[in-house]
Amino acid sequence: MAYDDILQHLGGFGRYQRRIYVLLCLPAICCAFHKLAGVFLLAVPEYRCQLPYELANASYALPQERISMAYPIDTLTEKRSTCTFLDANFTDAYWNSGTPAAGVRSCDHWIYDRSKFESSTVTEWDMVCERSWLRASADSLFMVGVMLGSIGFGYLSDKYGRKPIFFASLVLQVIFGVLAGIAPEFFTYTLARMVVGATTSGVFLVAYVIAMEMVGPKDRLYAGVVCMMFFSVGYMLTAGFAYYIHEWRMLQIALTLPGVLFLCYWWFIPESARWLLSNGRPTEAITLIERAARCNGLTVPQEALDKLLEEDKATTQAQEDSSEAKPSLLDIFKYPNLRQKAMLIFFDWFVNSLTYYGLSWNTNNLGGNPLLNFVISGAVEIPAYSFLLLTLNRWGRRTILCGCMIFAGTMLLATMAVPQSQQWLIVVLAMLGKMAITSSYGTVYVFSAEQFPTVIRNVALGASSTSARVGGILAPYFNLLGDYWQPLPLLIFGALAFIGGVLSLLLPETHNQKLPETIADGENFGKRKTLPPGTNGSIGGGGGDVERTAEELQELSKPAEEQQSSVDEGKEKY
Repeated sequence: MAYDDILQHLGGFGRYQRRIYVLLCLPAICCAFHKLAGVFLLAVPEYRCQLPYELANASYALPQERISMAYPIDTLTEKRSTCTFLDANFTDAYWNSGTPAAGVRSCDHWIYDRSKFESSTVTEWDMVCERSWLRASADSLFMVGVMLGSIGFGYLSDKYGRKPIFFASLVLQVIFGVLAGIAPEFFTYTLARMVVGATTSGVFLVAYVIAMEMVGPKDRLYAGVVCMMFFSVGYMLTAGFAYYIHEWRMLQIALTLPGVLFLCYWWFIPESARWLLSNGRPTEAITLIERAARCNGLTVPQEALDKLLEEDKATTQAQEDSSEAKPSLLDIFKYPNLRQKAMLIFFDWFVNSLTYYGLSWNTNNLGGNPLLNFVISGAVEIPAYSFLLLTLNRWGRRTILCGCMIFAGTMLLATMAVPQSQQWLIVVLAMLGKMAITSSYGTVYVFSAEQFPTVIRNVALGASSTSARVGGILAPYFNLLGDYWQPLPLLIFGALAFIGGVLSLLLPETHNQKLPETIADGENFGKRKTLPPGTNGSIGGGGGDVERTAEELQELSKPAEEQQSSVDEGKEKY
């Protein structure tokens, strides 16, 4: 494309691009705040039933002899029940009798251990026992917001421009983030958090797209992965806020207010030149290009600008003249090989998202220090992304995806063999699993993009992303199973990751292969069959070794109108 040629005249990743790129990566930190805040906002401290004679501000601690006289054994957990208490009068005579009552009553109110968390939404609205599904629903609905935001804000940014939608999302994020912090009851809190979830897509994805659209093909992989590392930094910083702020309302507001700083970006961040070109505003695009060239101390040749304008006109005319029906997602399911690959890819996205978010939100249930667990969970993402930088263009995509998923599954399943007394080992295995699933999640987008034919690639990746969102929506409910048996969520995540890794071996390798262009190419790609005599084999699985880098694949063979929206739809996990 002529615009990529323009980027070369701008010096590739020059001073202007680096400055804008860093500015646009910073909002990823705030988006991480909101996506991971639920770990602390919905923290569940130790709790017990409030006994009839106790006041609401009673101490959580009780003498052991009174605990045995007040609470029955839960047959499921084999521990003292936290949801029922013995039906007794709790007089001095009862305490001194030494004989527990036979009847059992359900709790109406609870006493919480406030030594670690002064307050959380759970302690304020008693989201425990029969109401525990509410806390899972809060995180689940947040992810519903993320899904709706990726669809809605993605469409709006394509229609009205990257810059205005970025700032509209940012303003909404600040407003509803504060509203969540002052919400008087659960419904308002959850609704506000759902809107915040939607705005994380508007803020981060739009900023990410602007950044990636101004980076040349050879730098795109590195720019994309480094941007993910900013998210990981925000992940770890969330624990810093939680370390100093133990009251959930103050924590929610404190995590929201840094977003106000990004409002000053209005005077620094330009509109995407690619978007301007694809929306009939070439003069503004040329102005931006010339400004970037001056900042980099370079001059763009006039013939390069003329070529850019000519291509823009030709593309616009082709769009107006085209009456061809475009392939739809349904075409994938009409052909057996395409259908099998699509179902495997959708399953991979679902499992990666489910496991990634499940592990990220489950750090409080691993034992040990929950803050330290959380920081480690964020820190392991840095080597995971560094691994991708070193290997994604050297090793096979399938090798990395399958290897990481199988390794993650093995580590998580291994926690079943660890005694609960060895909590440090459970944490180590879970964090190794988290590191591996982060790498596989980063790989699955590139691998998926290479599997689908060009004519259907964007819509297929959109469907893949929806599968991922479903995984994120369900993850809190899987974590809720830990209330009944602590290792169960890790075992489920491990089993699914292992199965996904093994099934991915059925997908064809795509590294150094010519990518499918048409539906027929996609159906034949990776299909093992003998071609009849005289048939040109170029449409088959390989079609010749053509060196492709991961970053080039995101732009490969797309019509110009898709170029401006091509950058990493699959990164919606962030």
